[in-house]
Amino acid sequence: MKKNVLLTLLASLSCLSLFGAEPLKIGNRLELFVDRYLIEQLDGADLRLHPPQYAGVALPFNDPWDRDMSNYATIIEDNGLYRLYYRGGPTDASAGKAEGSTSYFCYAESRDGLTWVKPKLGLVEFEGSRENNILLAPAPREDPYTQSISPFIDTRPGVPADERYKAIGGQWPQGLYVLVSPDGIKWRKWRDQPVFKNGAFDSQNVAFWSETEQCYVLYFRIFTGWTDYTAKNFRVDGVRSISRTTSPDLINWSEPSRMSFGDTPLEQLYTNHTRPYFRAPHIYFSTPMRLVPGRRFLTDAELDAQQVGKGFRGISGHNHNIPNEVSDTVLMSSRGGTRFDRTFMEAFVRPGLDKGNWISRNGIPVTGFIRTGPNEMSMLVAQNLVQPTAHLGRYRLRLDGFASVHAGYSGGCLVTKPFVVEGDRLVLNYSTSAAGGLHVEIQTPEGDAIPGYTLQECPVIVGDSVERAVSWATTSDLKPLRGQAVRLKFVLKDADLYSLRIPAQ
Repeated sequence: MKKNVLLTLLASLSCLSLFGAEPLKIGNRLELFVDRYLIEQLDGADLRLHPPQYAGVALPFNDPWDRDMSNYATIIEDNGLYRLYYRGGPTDASAGKAEGSTSYFCYAESRDGLTWVKPKLGLVEFEGSRENNILLAPAPREDPYTQSISPFIDTRPGVPADERYKAIGGQWPQGLYVLVSPDGIKWRKWRDQPVFKNGAFDSQNVAFWSETEQCYVLYFRIFTGWTDYTAKNFRVDGVRSISRTTSPDLINWSEPSRMSFGDTPLEQLYTNHTRPYFRAPHIYFSTPMRLVPGRRFLTDAELDAQQVGKGFRGISGHNHNIPNEVSDTVLMSSRGGTRFDRTFMEAFVRPGLDKGNWISRNGIPVTGFIRTGPNEMSMLVAQNLVQPTAHLGRYRLRLDGFASVHAGYSGGCLVTKPFVVEGDRLVLNYSTSAAGGLHVEIQTPEGDAIPGYTLQECPVIVGDSVERAVSWATTSDLKPLRGQAVRLKFVLKDADLYSLRIPAQ
C-alpha cells in the first residue's frame, strides 16, 4: 500500500507538543473551534471565520403596528415551535414622540424557522381592531416595562409552570423589569418594581438561566466613560459597550462587571444578543451590531431614494445625520465570566449590496440561532430599518459552522491541549475538498502516539459531514482510553474542522 499523501506532510509539520498542562474536562460535550480553548498549537493552519449566507426575507414589517422601526427581536425554540418576539414601531405615530411610547411587543411563529406567520391574537387593540399579533401595548413612560423586551425560557429547576417564560424589559432611568408568562403569549409584570437599575439600558438587554454557571446572567448596555447610572444627570459618555451581572433569583444581583474583550481595539458595540449555543450551552455566542460613528456610504440623494427617516428623525431627538453612520454585525463568544473572546474582528454579517443596509442602526440581529435543517442553522438580521422595506433577513450557515480550524492545499496541523477521555468514540464535524483530507492521532499528554490510534493507522478522512465517527485500522472504540489524559493531533489538507465530540454510547 502506498504511503498516504497526507502523511508526507509530517516531515515538514513539527506540531511539537507542550507538556505540563492540567488536562481539560470536556466530558461528552460538543467543542467548537471558535476560540483557542482546546487548541495547544497550530502549524500551517489557522482559525477561520465562516460568515453566514443570505437566504432572503424571513419576515416583512409591513403592518401598521410594526413598520419601519421594528427591531430588537428574540427567538425561542419550544418543543418544535419557534417563537419570535420583536419590538413593533409604527411610523405614523412616531414623529415627535419618545421611542418607548410607540414600541409594541409583537409576536410571530414558525414550525421550521423558514416560514413565519403573525397570528391574530386578539389581545391588544390597535386603531380600533384586535386583529393583530400584538402581545402588549406600550406602557406609560414612567413605567417602561414593555420597552425592548427580550424573553427566554427559564430552565432553572423548580420554576413555577406559570412563570416558565420570562423576559427582561425596561429602560433608564427606571431600570429593568421582569415579565413572566405561562405560555409565551399572555405576559404580566412579575414585580411592580424594576429588579435592576445600574445600567444605561438604551438598547436590547438580555438574560437567561445558565446551566453551566448555575445562575441567571444579564448582559446590558453601558458606556465606558460613565459608571453611576443611578444619578439623575446620566449622560452618554464614552464608547457603547456591554456589562454583566448575575443573580440566583432575578432579584438580588451581583455588582456589575464590564465585559473585557482581550487584546482587541475598543469598538462601539451597540447591542449584544448573548445566548448559550443550543448544541453546546457551555459556550455563549454574542452577535453585537457594531456601529462606526461618522462613517458613511450613501449620499444624501441616495438616502432620499431609500425613503429614509420619515419617522426616524423625530424619535427621541434623532436627527438626519443618524442614518449616515454605518454598522454591521460581529461575532463573539464566551465561556462564562466577564470575558468575551474576539478571535474574529472582521464582520460576521456585512451590509452587502442592498443600499438599505448601509444606513445607521441596520445589522441588528435577532437574539438566538435556530436549526433550520439537518445540516443547517440560521440567524435573522434586521434590515432596511427606517425604510418602507424594513424586514428581518435570514442568513444560513452550517451546523456548528461559525468558524473552523482551516488548512489549505499545502497542509497544516493542529494539536489539542490534554483532556480526559470520558466517551467511547471521536465524532467530527468537518469538510474537505476532493483532493484534501485529514488524519487523526491520539497521543499521550507528552506527545507520544498511542498504538492503535496513530496517524499511520488512520485512513484518510475525506468528504463533508456534520457528524462522522473516526475509525483507525483496527478500532473506533475509545473505551480502552477512558479516564486517561490524551491529546489529539490532526493533520489537514484543504480541509476545515468545525467541532468535535466524544460521546458515550
